[in-house]
Amino acid sequence: MSIQDQISATIVAILQGAASELNCELPTQVPLDRPKNRDHGDYATSIALALAKPSGKSPRDIAEIIKAGLEKKAEISKVEIAGPGFINITLAKASQGAVIAQILQSGAKFGHGQALAGVKINLEFISANPTGPLHLGHTRWAATGDALGRVLSAAGAQVTREFYINDRGNQMELFGDSLMTSALGQPRPENGYHGAYIDELAKEIVRAHPEVIKLEEAQRSAAFRDYGYKLQLDQQRSVLDAFGTHFDVWFSEKSLYEGNFFTHCQEVLKSKGHVFDLEGATWLRTTDFGDDKDRVMVKSDGTLAYFASDSAYYISKRERGFDICIYMLGADHHGYVGRLKALAACNNDDPNYNIDVLIGQMVKIMEGGEEVKLSKRAGTIITLEELVEKVGVDAARYTLIRYPVNTPMVMDVDILRSRTNENPVYYVQYAHARICGVLRNASELGIKFGSEHIHPELLVHERERELIGAIGQFPGVVASAAELREPHRVARYVEELAGVYHRFYADCRVLPLGEESPGELHAARATLCQVTAQVIANGLELLGVSAPEKM
Repeated sequence: MSIQDQISATIVAILQGAASELNCELPTQVPLDRPKNRDHGDYATSIALALAKPSGKSPRDIAEIIKAGLEKKAEISKVEIAGPGFINITLAKASQGAVIAQILQSGAKFGHGQALAGVKINLEFISANPTGPLHLGHTRWAATGDALGRVLSAAGAQVTREFYINDRGNQMELFGDSLMTSALGQPRPENGYHGAYIDELAKEIVRAHPEVIKLEEAQRSAAFRDYGYKLQLDQQRSVLDAFGTHFDVWFSEKSLYEGNFFTHCQEVLKSKGHVFDLEGATWLRTTDFGDDKDRVMVKSDGTLAYFASDSAYYISKRERGFDICIYMLGADHHGYVGRLKALAACNNDDPNYNIDVLIGQMVKIMEGGEEVKLSKRAGTIITLEELVEKVGVDAARYTLIRYPVNTPMVMDVDILRSRTNENPVYYVQYAHARICGVLRNASELGIKFGSEHIHPELLVHERERELIGAIGQFPGVVASAAELREPHRVARYVEELAGVYHRFYADCRVLPLGEESPGELHAARATLCQVTAQVIANGLELLGVSAPEKM
């Protein structure tokens, strides 16, 4: 638990101790802010103002209750009430040292917690047809979904990362026909697949399986489909692996209809009382739970509606033991939120807990002041591979993650190639490399740093206090990123931390000058540098981005 969480928990306990006097509903968590003016302490809270009306007491009276309780705590040196009832809290020097010691002890695990311990989460963050390269929309999910998985795992959850293969339906037949006609030099189907990658796949199939050309037309198309499916899926896996995104499960939509599984799923939903037949079709009554219309699972002609797969897939996830099913869907899937939530409710699940649907918005690529739209291989929108070729894995991942997924974003290739502070990933990685350089110089000068050289009583400069407060916030940032499903919070945090470090380095000399002998203050500041580098590295690890020691 971070020092910030400890103070929050202490205030909650103080309020609970005064419950009979306050006589209102009390919070289970108290938000703490970092004052912009460091003279106002290390943390501040307005909880007294929030409780004034429901308790019928003045904010200052409530603030006095909290102040009296906090002043008994050894980790707090000063508590002041400001204005109508704001509470400013200053940590004791020993508490600042405890933050540094905790980071040194935890190392790469600092920031990890147990908020989601024991919770099994299925995180499905790419759903793609095995008929072409992964495009820019998939790329955003490949980065953000992977980061979310890392954040959820850091919060203690058991996370299974799942890729949903859309390998059922007419698109697979069109894929086979497109490959076959390409190999035979015939015109592609009008609504088939185009782009140079189809020609490449067709040639590869013929090289590996020359007999495919001699098959009867129906068998030939099916063979091209099956061979192409495997090759394209292997290509998707390879590209994602190179991007640092790995899946535990590659789930085939076709598998939902193997054996009697789909029939079993229908029976499960029917047993909950929400399946009905109408005009020869089988429906799920999702309007019982707020959906805008009921959903067809089996059409009157016996063919399966797309919602059949949605329903069976959700049942599959729950029967595989997952407590929470997270779906990360594209911008054109807004309508799925209501129907998937209703589907969960039809299974007698809690739609506010057991299922979470995130909708991602579009990404625009700019280069040379113009939008990049066309792919050399796919003939349509730019692919994951092409983006990485332009800016590299770290820049692509970091930039895609640092924005909330529900907002459209623009990636400027020229900025991401630059080695300037305008490039956010460079700014953060440079901070880490800079600290590593300082520590190398400190070692060469004989400065000892680490757990025996914290000396918190010497770290009294405003910039030192600011930096200690910033690194201490990291566990709370990770916990909120997991709870809110917002990994961009980690990216924004490490950027802010890099800025705080640069200000510290400018105002607080870490290394001795000239003939000056290294002292305890140099050791304490070098140790502060060491833990700052650790926190930046931990944050970048949660984003799947490297933390270079030299640049």
